Amino acid sequence: MPALEVRATGMLATVQDTGRTGFAALGVGASGAADQRSHALANRLVANPADAATVEVTFGGLRVRARGTVTVAVTGAPCPLTVAGRSAAMDAPLVVPDGAELSLGAPARGLRSYVAVRGGVAVEPVLGSRSTDILAGLGPPVLAPGAVLPVGPPPAAFPNVDVAAVPALTADLLVLSAVPGPRDDWFRREALDTLFAAEYEVTSRSDRIGMRLAGPELRRARSGELPSEGMVPGSVQVPPDGEPVLFLADHPVTGGYPVIAVVAAADLPLAAQAPPGMRLRFVRARARR
Repeated sequence: MPALEVRATGMLATVQDTGRTGFAALGVGASGAADQRSHALANRLVANPADAATVEVTFGGLRVRARGTVTVAVTGAPCPLTVAGRSAAMDAPLVVPDGAELSLGAPARGLRSYVAVRGGVAVEPVLGSRSTDILAGLGPPVLAPGAVLPVGPPPAAFPNVDVAAVPALTADLLVLSAVPGPRDDWFRREALDTLFAAEYEVTSRSDRIGMRLAGPELRRARSGELPSEGMVPGSVQVPPDGEPVLFLADHPVTGGYPVIAVVAAADLPLAAQAPPGMRLRFVRARARR
């Protein structure tokens, strides 16, 4: 059976798929790829089903050696690629011969890249998913040099796209649509105006659990503690220091700080690509008719 031998991981590399849904009542979050859009495209380029597991790479640095010839695709944050020491293209199927090495450099824009291999990364699933949940400690361990990732049987279909057209990631200001609430009544009247008017900066304290933002303080109108309640991806939770945290793929299932707004699901793949230092703004989501 073909496999990928991990030689280096860079900042962080994990196995991810579409997540483990249906277990929130047991305190288990969905996890899954932070940028589901790029994950799905990588799989489509090698003709995998959308739920096949990929490798999520944070800020490049991954090197894997093929055990047996494999077909891969790399999507998400654009980064320098080499196969057997030769430059290769993003967003396209690539053949990695037996014994050759696939290497990802640091992206010039964005944060997370995705490596799909034809047949999928076939590590053992946990609760129906192969995703690594960093907060809960579920799924396969964070990748480390020496790990061997088995590759599943190739699908019946064949890749039929040479190169996918992918819009460029924004370089300056990220704009995220959000719906106020459900706990905006816990804040002073001007707090929502501040949230939707000010710019925030992504800090280095961000990870797959949440994006910590630096910017104007969102002041509460109420003191005291809010009983723990369910959290969803995209929740903008505000701790006592007044600086918001945007929850991402490995967010906690419950939380006790008030949520002032929730980012639209369609914008979460963009949020997942925001590196530390990027500026962002929230705008009110348009009401559906």
